[in-house]
Amino acid sequence: MKLAFCQNYVDAGGIRTRYVEAGPKDAPVVLMIHGTGSSWECFCATLSSHSEHFRCIAIDMAGSGFSDRPDEPYEIGFYVNHVLAFMDALGIEKASFIGVSLGAWVTSRLVVDHPERVEKVTLLAPSGLIINNATMTRTKSVRNAAVDDPSWENIRPVFNSILYKEEDRLADLVQVRQAIYREPNMKMAMNNILVLQNADVRERNLVTEEEWRGVDKPIFIILAPDDNPDYTTTGKRIAELAPNVRTLTIEKVKHWAHFEAPDIFNPANLEFLLGR
Repeated sequence: MKLAFCQNYVDAGGIRTRYVEAGPKDAPVVLMIHGTGSSWECFCATLSSHSEHFRCIAIDMAGSGFSDRPDEPYEIGFYVNHVLAFMDALGIEKASFIGVSLGAWVTSRLVVDHPERVEKVTLLAPSGLIINNATMTRTKSVRNAAVDDPSWENIRPVFNSILYKEEDRLADLVQVRQAIYREPNMKMAMNNILVLQNADVRERNLVTEEEWRGVDKPIFIILAPDDNPDYTTTGKRIAELAPNVRTLTIEKVKHWAHFEAPDIFNPANLEFLLGR
């Protein structure tokens, strides 16, 4: 509420892309990438502290938030190309990344395939290493219900797997998501978003253990034992594979540890990004 920030749109490879920016223009860039069917608002508790030191930019990935929704399957390579096009559009040669869930998966592929564009990486609810059919089925069910009928009763359960505490499932967050899911082409976009919840598609998009062994960039992984164990398992395994990883366990949070525990996440992540 007290932060000076700018929300804007830019053409990123032909995709009109919504983003928010805060912090000094000449500071090192931290690029924030949200999860499945989300938007930049998931970083509202991160921007103030981080923009004291960095040029912070949080985007709506293609198909999500209020960015354009091309009608094609959104596999990980599609998202990576969109992020790179966004960086090019703003003249950003290199950035550190904070990725949440799907955003962590996109960030993981970025650091593997384009290490020259990456400084450091923070992963929350890390994904893209394993396949769990039960998790994928649940994700498809909840998100499809939400876009088929974007009522308050259908949107609100989206946050049950994202936020641990009932009091953190704010009406503001529900209403922003409801506005997004009421967009006329959101049902089409959600079909494209959810292709990664199909086992065959997911498998060809995974970041392999061998690829992780070759990543030497500094990585900070948040482990949330009260979240779906898929993400803790993935985070711990990445920490075993990549040579330059630190971890932090935060309890009583789920996907959005940065939102639910900003008093823990913000100072810890700033120490990591600032090299302390």
